[in-house]
Amino acid sequence: MPDITTDLLIMLFFAGLFAGLVDSIAGGGGLISVPALLFAGLPPQLALGTNKLQGTFGSLSAAYNYVRKGQASLKDSGIGILFTFIGAMVGAWAVQQLNPEFIKPLIPILLVVVFVYTLFSKKLGYEDQNPKLSWNIFWFIFGITLGFYDGFFGPGVGSFWAVAIIYFLGFNMTKASGYTKIMNFVSNIVALVMFIIGGNVYYTVGFVMAFGQTIGAIIGSGLAIRKGAAFIRPVFLIVVFLTIIRLAYLNYFT
Repeated sequence: MPDITTDLLIMLFFAGLFAGLVDSIAGGGGLISVPALLFAGLPPQLALGTNKLQGTFGSLSAAYNYVRKGQASLKDSGIGILFTFIGAMVGAWAVQQLNPEFIKPLIPILLVVVFVYTLFSKKLGYEDQNPKLSWNIFWFIFGITLGFYDGFFGPGVGSFWAVAIIYFLGFNMTKASGYTKIMNFVSNIVALVMFIIGGNVYYTVGFVMAFGQTIGAIIGSGLAIRKGAAFIRPVFLIVVFLTIIRLAYLNYFT
């Protein structure tokens, strides 16, 4: 394990807090937490595993806040949780059998579609709309596919979840964020177990960041619930745009 000083732990705590704040509103907290862990000197696999530990606390805290405020329902999420768990398990297994490099160039392209669609759909997610898919069919399709994707690779999964829920289930952005956090928590737990089995979690760093994540997630989800789509939408667009830039740079220029 790398030697982590007190100063670095303080920095990582605040990185976790900011990541939890952003992630609970619009996803993309890994844009902050993973580079912070790499900056602290953790090798990539250890950084990713530790990130899953602290991110699990953030997604749990945000999901709890959305459920507590009536913006998401655990009872209604049961089928989604089941299929997301199955998808994430298969994805976490598959990533150990296959090289995920083949999927990397596709993700920035898909995120560009999400960004453009959200940007030009001015009222997307402001109010509930009629669903385009039945509840059970939606959770089966997207629980399996996005659960698999998060277990297999992961970047941008929160953005894919949010837009899918808004478009196919007709939920407003606040509700979509709530259900997204529930599904994020499920797939995070699966991935975390795999990293623990592989010995790729730095627990001291992970729990320090988890404390920051929890605080940030409670603040961020509270802001999202109070201010609604008018607040969530610009944050969402910024996060998706930065995710596209980061992934495009990593995939095409390094």
